[in-house]
Amino acid sequence: MSRNSTAESLVLATQLQGENNRTITLLSPEAGVYYATLFGGAKSKMRSLVSPFNRGKIWLYTDEAKHTSKITDFDVQRYHLSFRESLFKSWAATLAAEIVIKTKCAGSAADCYRLINGFLDGMELSGENESRLGLIRFIWRYLALLGIRPRATRCSWCKGTLLATSILGEKAAHTAAVYNEQENGFICMDCFSGSEETKSVRTSRFTLGTKSLTYLEAISNLEPKAVRALSIDSASFTEIKALCFHLLEQAVGSKLLALESGLGIL
Repeated sequence: MSRNSTAESLVLATQLQGENNRTITLLSPEAGVYYATLFGGAKSKMRSLVSPFNRGKIWLYTDEAKHTSKITDFDVQRYHLSFRESLFKSWAATLAAEIVIKTKCAGSAADCYRLINGFLDGMELSGENESRLGLIRFIWRYLALLGIRPRATRCSWCKGTLLATSILGEKAAHTAAVYNEQENGFICMDCFSGSEETKSVRTSRFTLGTKSLTYLEAISNLEPKAVRALSIDSASFTEIKALCFHLLEQAVGSKLLALESGLGIL
């Protein structure tokens, strides 16, 4: 039995299939990540419409006997034209799409759909510097969707606050913390330097200052609009980015192609 259907979808990726056709990877808030075939050569109008990161209403013809679907029409409701003019935006969007595909929407199609589209739409309206922070915010929120985001508020050993401001109503007791891979948390410098138990994490590559930890906690708790109004210094940004990229690859269980190919851009 065959049937026609429609779905609100985001194009995540396209891959050449034979000489003229393409396999399209899509994301919908109902089905999550799914695949369909787009027929037609370079002159096909549909080929230009069904491009990465375009979003809208898609029409599908499904052959249930053959377990195949083909795209018959696409009403694009959201373009991201600035991605063509910015290498960073293009690679950042590619990284986000790769994460979604490899983690299968983190098990929550609707939340994943909302999160990635918020990120892509935000980049479209922002400059490159703002988009770099936007990528960090997307990753930190996606880690929560995966259920593996570490708690940045307190030392996992002594429970002392690690934040630089009064988000928790108290003053930070420490200047920095080390990420503990075994516990997926942070250890304050007093605990880290004063205990024999920390020998197993002394090789950690990730030490974050209170400014970095406070920014991460702001992403976790504040409304997106409020977080967008915050800024951080370059040292804090570098600390956060290194940790976020590491946590992503740990979650995926392999190297991310977008990080490797976009080295020096992202």
